[in-house]
Order: sequence, then C-alpha cells, then structure tokens
Amino acid sequence: MLDKQVAYKRNIIRQLYFAGELACADLSTLTRKSVPLTTRVLNELIEEGAVIEKGHAHSTGGRRPQMYSLKPDLMYVVSVAMDQLITRIALLDMHNNYIGEVQRVELPLADNPEALGLLTRHIQGFLRQTGIPKDKIVGVGIGMPGFVDVTKGINHSFLQTEQGSIVSQIEAAIGIPVLIDNDSSLVALAEQKLGAARDKQNVMVLSIGWGIGLGMILNGALFRGHNGFAGEFSHIPLFVNDKLCSCGKTGCLETETSLLVIAEKAVRGLKEGRPSALQGLTLDDMEETSNAIMEAAMKGDRFAIELFSETAYNIGRGVATLIHLLNPELIVLSGRGSLAGKLWMAPIQQAINEHCIPKIAENTEIRISSFGYQAEVVGAAALVMEHYDTLEAVKGSQEDNFLLA
Repeated sequence: MLDKQVAYKRNIIRQLYFAGELACADLSTLTRKSVPLTTRVLNELIEEGAVIEKGHAHSTGGRRPQMYSLKPDLMYVVSVAMDQLITRIALLDMHNNYIGEVQRVELPLADNPEALGLLTRHIQGFLRQTGIPKDKIVGVGIGMPGFVDVTKGINHSFLQTEQGSIVSQIEAAIGIPVLIDNDSSLVALAEQKLGAARDKQNVMVLSIGWGIGLGMILNGALFRGHNGFAGEFSHIPLFVNDKLCSCGKTGCLETETSLLVIAEKAVRGLKEGRPSALQGLTLDDMEETSNAIMEAAMKGDRFAIELFSETAYNIGRGVATLIHLLNPELIVLSGRGSLAGKLWMAPIQQAINEHCIPKIAENTEIRISSFGYQAEVVGAAALVMEHYDTLEAVKGSQEDNFLLA
C-alpha cells in the first residue's frame, strides 16, 4: 500500500495532469485537503522537480493566484489504441504531447488466437525502442473493442487467454502496470477529462469506425451498466435488411452505418458505373479505402458525399433513440470517422428533426471531437492517469527487465 503522503502527492499530480494548470486553492478544493497542507506538498513537488510554477492567473479583480503545472518530462504514459484491424502504440508526456513516432501495427483480432502474444511482443519492442527507463513510465493503457471486463482484466470477444488475464500476461512480460478498457469507453473518457465533454453532465460520445461505438457520460460519470457492457449502440436492431452483423444478428445499426459499409458500397457503386473521382478502390486495405472516400467527400465528390450522407442519416436515426431515452445535453462525434467533419452534421440533424420529439431534442448539441482519430490514444493515457494515485509497481520477468534496462 502507498503511504498517505505519497498518495496525496500522486493525487495532486493526477489533478494537474487533467487540468493542465491549477492554483493551490483549486487543488485544495479538488483533493479535499487543507490549503496549508496542499501548499506544503506543492512546495515539496517543486523541490523534487515534478511541478513548476507557471506564473499568475489572469486578473479577475483581486489578487492573482500562482498557477502550477506538471513538468512535461516528469514521466510518460504508453498508450495502445486497438480496433479490429489496426493497433497504434504511442508514448505521451504529462502534457499529452507525443514523444517520437506513433507505431502502427496491422493486428487483426477476429479469429486470431495469436493476437495477445503478438500484442505483448509489439509493446515490448516499442518500450525498448523508446529508450525510456521503466521507472519513468507510469503505466500502459490499452483500449480495445469487444466486451471488456475491466475488473477481471479480460476481453470476452478478443485476446482470449488460456490462463490468467490480459493484464497479468502483459504485466508479467514488461514489468509495468497495465490497464485495459473498451475502446468506446476510452474515447468517452478522453472527451470527459480533456475534451468536448469536460464539465458536462450528460453526454453521448459516438466513436465512428468499423462499427459505431458509444460511450455514455451520465450525471457526470462514465456509465458502464450492470456488467460493464453498456453502450453497444452498433447493435440496436434498427433495420429490416437481413444483413448479417458481426454480432451474428441481422438488421443492426452497424450493418448500415460503419466505415466498412461505406467502403463496400463505394466499391460496389464504382463497379456499377457511378461517376466519381474515386477509381481503383478495393477492399484489400480497409483503412486506405475509407481514408480515400473521406478525402474525396471533403473535396466535393458527389458519390462520396452521398455515401456519407446516407450513413450519417442512419446514425441520426439511432441518435434519435438515444435522445428520447437519455435526453443528453451533448452528442460528440469522435473516432476514425469523425475526420470527415461537418459532412456528418446536416444528415444527422435531419434524422433528429424527423424522428425526435422537438421539445426533447431542442437543447441537445452535436459537436465534432477535436481529438478525431486520436481520441482513443488520449483516452488510453487518461485511463492510466485516472488511476495514478493508486498504481503500484509491477515486477516483470527477469529477461524483460534486462531488455528494458
């Protein structure tokens, strides 16, 4: 167990990480400790080189308080953002700046019994490549699709283990604390702690990608449901289309709205002779194909715009259901697909206008995430720092301790 002094220092570091800058009085309020104690601990953290003074706050008419911030290179977080096809691994500092290049790995998860071993080795290789000592890395945060049990550290959909958990297997290999969570939940965490949903109470965060993920912030907290599996927005049975979904059911929202569906419709339309600047598209590289369609749509290609408009309208039908059930103040469009920006807005709003009771929907705002495709990366880092004041050191294998030394 961490002693109280260390735990309080970590709490202050965690608060500064998420806020960027805070005054002593703000920290005292957030940590529920006295101002004298907070002042003393802040001074100790400054002497230790963990916290720096940032000057005085802007004048509001009274005495301007001294502002404090973390030293950017105090320590680092390894962030792993996974989807069904691609895994990205990044190193971030205490100001959420990327250090070095983001490593991109093709790692299909479906029907892949080797996925966890491959992921572990990729993380090991990335850690060696950074050259950062282990004691400077707070932890590894991993976002992944599927039914993730954050308490047990397992995923019921992907990355199955023969014994132990995903967390225990990776921790044993690298000797650094590991935390995992569902990718959509981490996108919502990024928006709640550092993005558009900060200081909001009721927000729906849609993660548009190979499916349509949903992270829910209700009454100011991330909502997970009874078993932690809440937010399977992709699998609302919204259509009578006999299209088989990845979940094994038919007619799910995902069957008409994902980037995979847009890519499939694009390739089919081009074969049928639809005029478009898009030519030579295939389904061999889904990431490259979806990026090409988004780029064409943003440049005004009518066929590409039509594809996004149809998909956005169908997403809007699902959003209308969320608005009726949960009455959110904000809908955030995030994830890979949000890079299409304003192309989503008008069709989604049209669907809301057609399918929502106006009084319920009139105060719900729709906003594009400023994080875009980086939201899961930011969220995975935020997951580690959210637990920073309780994280304990992990003893890894002797071989890997040598490799990372």
